[in-house]
Amino acid sequence: MLSKVAVVLSDRLAMFEFGVVCEVFGLDRTADGLPGFDFRVCGADPGKPLRSTTPGISVTPEFGLDQLAAADLVAIPASPIDQYDDRVLDAVRSAADAGATVLTVCSGAFLAGAAGLLDGRKCTTHWRYVDRLAAMFPEATVDPDVLFVDAGNLITSAGTAAGIDACLHLVRREIGTAAANGIARRMVVPPQRDGGQRQFIEQPVPECSSIGLSTTLAWLSENLAHPHTVDELAARSSMSTRTFARRFAAETGTTPVKWLTTQRVLFAKHLLETTDMALERIADESGFGSGALLRHHFQRQVGIAPTEYRRRFGAAG
Repeated sequence: MLSKVAVVLSDRLAMFEFGVVCEVFGLDRTADGLPGFDFRVCGADPGKPLRSTTPGISVTPEFGLDQLAAADLVAIPASPIDQYDDRVLDAVRSAADAGATVLTVCSGAFLAGAAGLLDGRKCTTHWRYVDRLAAMFPEATVDPDVLFVDAGNLITSAGTAAGIDACLHLVRREIGTAAANGIARRMVVPPQRDGGQRQFIEQPVPECSSIGLSTTLAWLSENLAHPHTVDELAARSSMSTRTFARRFAAETGTTPVKWLTTQRVLFAKHLLETTDMALERIADESGFGSGALLRHHFQRQVGIAPTEYRRRFGAAG
């Protein structure tokens, strides 16, 4: 059971990666029927501010390293890759020996490695640092491509949003699909991206700065079951087809067709998780039109067949 979460901070911590852990585990969402966590921010010197990589911002841990001893999860956000406090290393190592799961975000994997937790294990980190991680910890098996690696009591993730994926994966693994989906919904992020996806995979997101385009994407998300053409979407956005395609690529990093396919797969995943609908009906509801087309795109993006995904993550399972 995952109930006690201790985040261990070091000097020059990265605010985004720290914020990811806080967002998933630190907010009280019990009023929404979601699980609550005993969440504690820890440091070697409680009450002493620690600098962040963002100028002008510091963070003061309220608790000491003794809190790691009783934690179910020890989370290590990104931090400098060559500066370690021996007290922190000892506390993380002891917590792992006592049975805690250790989760790292981005360069937090280096601290786990310095504590001896990567030896003989598969792991990952941000693509910029994978070669250095492999060189510093040659006994580890570093996968440069994936979003995160679940090695049982050790979960390592790549940079930025991959930390969200790893945290939600752990919630799903330990507490269940409903809890992970509920937290993801509050965060307005996809509830599940498989860890085996490549770090460079195109992952379009609805948020964008163009008001016209944002409105169109929101409308599309509510009308996935219907067929759409680029000309129609351009007209809805009050743009020429050429301008629409150019702005779409600039805002989302992909084409309208690929973005729409990804959103349909995400919706199909939601239906597989939460309903017992037949595959053909899910294909209709998500806009694929046929089970064969759904299976093709689902396998290509997720890496497993829809039936296998339902077996693993469906509510009944």
